[in-house]
Amino acid sequence: MEIKGLSKENVEKISNKKKEADWVKNYRMDSLKKFWTIDMPTFGPQIDLNFDDIIYYKTNKADEKIESDWNNVLKPVVSELDSLGVLESEEHLGGMGVQYESEVIYHSMLEELQKKKVIFTSIEVAMREYPELVKKYFGKIVNNGENKFAALNGAVFSGGSFIYIPPNTTLERPLQSYFRINSRNMGQFERTLIIVDDNSSLHYIEGCTAPTYSESSLHAAVVEIYVGKNSKCRYSTIQNWAPNVYNLVTKRALVDENGVMEWIDGNIGSKVTMKYPCCVLKGDEAQGTCITISVAGKGQIQDSGARMIHLGKNTKSNIISKSISRNGGNATYRGKVLINELATNSNSNVKCDTLILDEFSKSDTVPVNSCFNKSSNIEHEATVAKISEENLFYMMSRGISKERATELIVLGFLEKFREELPMEYAVELNQLIKRNL
Repeated sequence: MEIKGLSKENVEKISNKKKEADWVKNYRMDSLKKFWTIDMPTFGPQIDLNFDDIIYYKTNKADEKIESDWNNVLKPVVSELDSLGVLESEEHLGGMGVQYESEVIYHSMLEELQKKKVIFTSIEVAMREYPELVKKYFGKIVNNGENKFAALNGAVFSGGSFIYIPPNTTLERPLQSYFRINSRNMGQFERTLIIVDDNSSLHYIEGCTAPTYSESSLHAAVVEIYVGKNSKCRYSTIQNWAPNVYNLVTKRALVDENGVMEWIDGNIGSKVTMKYPCCVLKGDEAQGTCITISVAGKGQIQDSGARMIHLGKNTKSNIISKSISRNGGNATYRGKVLINELATNSNSNVKCDTLILDEFSKSDTVPVNSCFNKSSNIEHEATVAKISEENLFYMMSRGISKERATELIVLGFLEKFREELPMEYAVELNQLIKRNL
């Protein structure tokens, strides 16, 4: 089944295909109305999309059944995912979900997590089986009218993850979702909702890829995360979209008293990325961290950063942004830190480092830092550098080739990000960086 073009009729087709409750269909229709009235972003890179050319829903499955055995998944799909290392990574995880085009096709979770009453499933299954829990949080952290692509996601979302970690529950292994676009002019609009209840913790890993086509594809996801009192959530992602993909994502976490939210965000591929993970530090003593890397090559614009909104007292935030531009690429940090008048004794630290590898590339830093009380503090530091000829000469004089020396310097530059990843993903990142230099 394939649904192409954006219209009320096509949104109804998606909803009917999924046999959704009225409240979900009404949310879709409200989102579509808002999409038509909201302008394109007035900041950042130009977005050249024809919304009528995009495929909004596609599946090769005759039914909506999600498999838990790879033997029941189409062999060409399994072979493709296996070549990307998806199957191999499963042994290190507490659970895995895989979305191919518009639908989640595979899902598994360790029995010990089921006994702890952890919920890890697709958003559609959660809407059917846990409607009251989903309705309590869905669309509350990211409003469907706040930007054009959040509204678009609200209208046509399909797939994505729902995670609920009960109170007083710690997961020893991460949960992972993997998203794959495999068609020309395909749009992927997964919706992820994560709830980490009080005194609990979660590490969630996301991976994304797509093959290269001449036609542009669109990835417009929405991620909502609630972090309860004394809880912690880490969200790690390495997105390696092909250079024909527009990656336009809204990610936000609401952090309660003494909670901790960590975004570990890597952007290697895509034609255009606009993504600014956000922490709303609602509770007193809440903490937010965002560590990002962006690698912009020929024809690529990586417009990324972070947003930290301090509402509670004694809140802390930390932003570390590492960007690399090469072969004419453009890597931009765009960030916002706001410390509210009532968020007394709060602190934020922002550090942006850029490495420019040639004279054709560029990098910009666009920070907005606002503090509305006298007892709080914002520190911002930004550096821009090129690879030192002296360092290259020194390494080459020791028998290291120029290409290998450049590679080592770049990997060292990204060390702060790599050390935050599980070992197998740090190795994967190394390979991605090498292929993109």
